[in-house]
Amino acid sequence: MSNPNNYRFQVNLSGMINILSNHLYSNPRVFLREVMQNAVDAITARNQLETDYQGKVHIELAGSGAGSTLIIEDNGVGLTEEDIHEFLAQIGQSSKRGEAAFTGETTFIGRFGIGLLSCFMVSDEIVMVTRSAKGGPTLEWRGQPDGTYSIRTLDTDLSAGTKVYLRCKAGSEMYYEPQELERGLYYYGALLPYPITFNNGTSSKVVNDYRPVWIQDPDLARSNREEVLQYGERLMGEQFRDFIPLRTASGRTAGIAYVLPHAVNLNAKRSHQVYLKYMLVSDKAENILPDWAFFVKCLIWTDELQPTASREHFYENERLEEVRDELGEAIRSELMRMADYDPDRLQHIIQLHALSMKALATEDAEFYRIVHRWLPFETTYGRRTLGEMLKEHDHIHFTLTLDEYRQITHVASAQSLLVVNGGYIYDAELMALLPDVNEQVVTERLLPEDVSMSFTDLTPQERKDYYEKTRLADMALQRFRCQIQLKRFKPAELPALFTLSKESSDLRSLEAAKEVSTDTLSSILGSLGSSMQQSAYSTLYLNLDNPVVRRIFQPGSEEMMQVAVEMLYVNALMMGHYPMNKQEMAVLNQGILRFIEWGLSAGGRGDSL
Repeated sequence: MSNPNNYRFQVNLSGMINILSNHLYSNPRVFLREVMQNAVDAITARNQLETDYQGKVHIELAGSGAGSTLIIEDNGVGLTEEDIHEFLAQIGQSSKRGEAAFTGETTFIGRFGIGLLSCFMVSDEIVMVTRSAKGGPTLEWRGQPDGTYSIRTLDTDLSAGTKVYLRCKAGSEMYYEPQELERGLYYYGALLPYPITFNNGTSSKVVNDYRPVWIQDPDLARSNREEVLQYGERLMGEQFRDFIPLRTASGRTAGIAYVLPHAVNLNAKRSHQVYLKYMLVSDKAENILPDWAFFVKCLIWTDELQPTASREHFYENERLEEVRDELGEAIRSELMRMADYDPDRLQHIIQLHALSMKALATEDAEFYRIVHRWLPFETTYGRRTLGEMLKEHDHIHFTLTLDEYRQITHVASAQSLLVVNGGYIYDAELMALLPDVNEQVVTERLLPEDVSMSFTDLTPQERKDYYEKTRLADMALQRFRCQIQLKRFKPAELPALFTLSKESSDLRSLEAAKEVSTDTLSSILGSLGSSMQQSAYSTLYLNLDNPVVRRIFQPGSEEMMQVAVEMLYVNALMMGHYPMNKQEMAVLNQGILRFIEWGLSAGGRGDSL
């Protein structure tokens, strides 16, 4: 056996740089974040050498349009020639070295040694002039997008720190516009603890001139309400009316959860602005709060989460899960506190974001117990809160689906029966859980056939009088496996109510699937359905208090009996939102034509139906 041949992977360096600089990031504007991040990390490194060192970042724009040059200067630790070869020439090598750099336990923002490459999105060359605080000459480094670079020693003896020069790349003029630069610098660096000065050639200003005290201690936000709301509007571009301070037990992650001023859909995209060591790394973080907290939009600052290489998302690891749980607990605790000390404020939030509150209530029995009286539901009495319902009822019925509710709502309303529509997400689950948080109330699922229990039976004489007509009506629907029950019930305007057992429902589903299946599958479904044939009967309740039904059951109506009953049947199916099969659709179409024909014939004779 011959020895295996070993080979080394070949890397197309210029192609790799193109991928990193043009395809890793979602927007060329992030080059500002990357160069500021390097500047801040350099200052952090110098602070480790010189305690209480006052760091600062100065950004200057020279020229305009295609002739623009951007200069980013920091007074951080700087680089030696050895540092340059190690950290700027090796992709994946970072000056923030060590295993911890990749796991999140580092004092630096950058971790992957690729951030500077993002500058190739807006410049065809990166020029860096640097001098290390550890000593040595001033060095000039020039990097090209083809993967080559040069270093030369300058005679100039500069102060320790680094300057990065970026000349505008054709097509990137918009990223060198003064307003765009100032907006971007504030966007990414608003919370940074070091002053970021921007000079556009005509004026100079510190873009992050104000840093609120509650950034360090979010609990102070409660006593600075207007300032917090204005700061949120400035950073997130949206007006808010309420907020909840956030803080984990360790204090390493904190923030402000702004309550959205409008109702949001359950499937609405949830994105939050997250700052890593006070540098904005993502304004689209979706996984940092529990799913139920979709009624808030957050500013979050952290030093413990691990960003992905693009720094626009965070790794879904155990630490993120812990932080997510703690932030969720902070929101939950604040809502519970409102219930005790500021119930009007909580009611306002619940009215606006009932869906989110219900989502939390299904997961948290104690929260449900505290807020249940304010949660709204659709009922046969109209929209009511649970508190309003419990004032008059200690036994509440609910349906499991929207279709069940639609089938019985007319009958239940006419009979003053309170029924909660459980067809909306969380509502049926909350109704089932209600007795667990309020022992004084009983809840019960209501089926359409349960409503029929309250229908009034015919008198013995009526049963005798209508026996033959009832038999004919029953025969008319035998092919649909449906039996007729003649009753009296409210409202009188409702002629018929269709109900079906679970077996009948299953059989209807099988038959619907059979109609659209292949022959082989249709045969299998037919075999499955054959075992249900005997017990799978549905019921059509006909209301003798209804004028049309009463007229159908009068003597002399035999000619239209079958068609009328079939039409009441398909009408009841439509009222109950049951899908109809091909046979039922044919009955509907034929019935309409028959009635049109009768109507025209009666009109020709001068009669009426």
